[in-house]
Amino acid sequence: MSKTKWFRDARFGLFVHWGLYSVLGRGEWVMYRERIPADEYAKLADRFNPENFSMDSLCKFAVENGMKYMILTTCHHEGFALFDSKADPFNSMNAPCHRDFVAEYVAACRKYGLRVGLYYSLGDWRFGIPKESDSAEQAAAMRDLTYAQVRELMSNYGKIDILWYDGGWCYPSTPTDTTEDVARFWKSEQLNAMVRSLQPDILINNRSGTPEDFATPEGVMGSGTDKRCCEACFTLGNNDNSHWGYFKNETLRKTVPEVMQMVLKTIAGGQNLLLNVGPDANGVIPDWQRKIVEELGAWLNRNQEAAYQTGATTVSSDINGHSGNEFCVVSENDEAVYCLLQNWPDESMNIPFLKTEIERVELMNSDTVIKLERRGKGIYLYGFPAQSPDPLCSVLKLIKK
Repeated sequence: MSKTKWFRDARFGLFVHWGLYSVLGRGEWVMYRERIPADEYAKLADRFNPENFSMDSLCKFAVENGMKYMILTTCHHEGFALFDSKADPFNSMNAPCHRDFVAEYVAACRKYGLRVGLYYSLGDWRFGIPKESDSAEQAAAMRDLTYAQVRELMSNYGKIDILWYDGGWCYPSTPTDTTEDVARFWKSEQLNAMVRSLQPDILINNRSGTPEDFATPEGVMGSGTDKRCCEACFTLGNNDNSHWGYFKNETLRKTVPEVMQMVLKTIAGGQNLLLNVGPDANGVIPDWQRKIVEELGAWLNRNQEAAYQTGATTVSSDINGHSGNEFCVVSENDEAVYCLLQNWPDESMNIPFLKTEIERVELMNSDTVIKLERRGKGIYLYGFPAQSPDPLCSVLKLIKK
């Protein structure tokens, strides 16, 4: 069995951006965007004391809302580690809270049956800002720290399922850096060989400059044409510059229908979706983010077979690659074809191409009987009720002969 099978089957994961930047509540890039000096920024650690924060509650929230794995930012570009790092004292064990949050997180993930993912930023702004104040002199020290902390993460917390790199800049960086330059600078083949020697079954993303196990497009869906695993990651903010970490006065927000469109593209594209939340300094997810995740989670829970047990298909595609119709996108498994109804038809609809024989149709979560006729290369479906039975997206299950 492929080691990526569980990942493809999991389909949905929760991304959690949480760290020292959450104290300021101005996003995870606040140190960079406001050019806060490293020694001044480090003083924030004296205010990092989330006494009521519970990793248990966070993981329970993820499971209840259909997530099968999680990715926690163990150390973002600011360099503050949420674990007991012997390689660098700038970590949560030396803050007033005196807690190893990675240890708490891993234990909670295992308790609730979530796969364990650890985010780690290769780059660290304390060693310089890329293209501005980075230097060859600082590069070796930064790389040595990265290797030491990655080794700690891979050695001290038992089995880890995903290593999610970010911040793969070259030091000194240039406007023309390529992925090959990134891999060369970080000696990524060597780094990932070390990781796999400690965690043989781990999955690694592509942000250290080498392809590894899965691609991670950010803010866009993958093409769906790559046979490699693809996981699109999104914030719940509604512009290209949206924050991943806690931003107290976030006003640009995605709506539930907008996020639902991402979910449907994920299912029909046979990809994964990593949906981000940014808890505040006390570890509390903002209400508006929580409500979006809960609405999507309720849909995933009532449509599990369509959400998790299907894959991308060309069964209804025309010569231009257009699939389904103006009302639906389509996914498939061995038993059935699933039509995910983004829009609700009046009484009937036509799927002009369907390259498999259908025995009967079920409107999931409804007792309504939908009738079908074979018409040319496609099928005609009729008998729809006046209103969609699902407030977000109804699903038609076309059961194969």
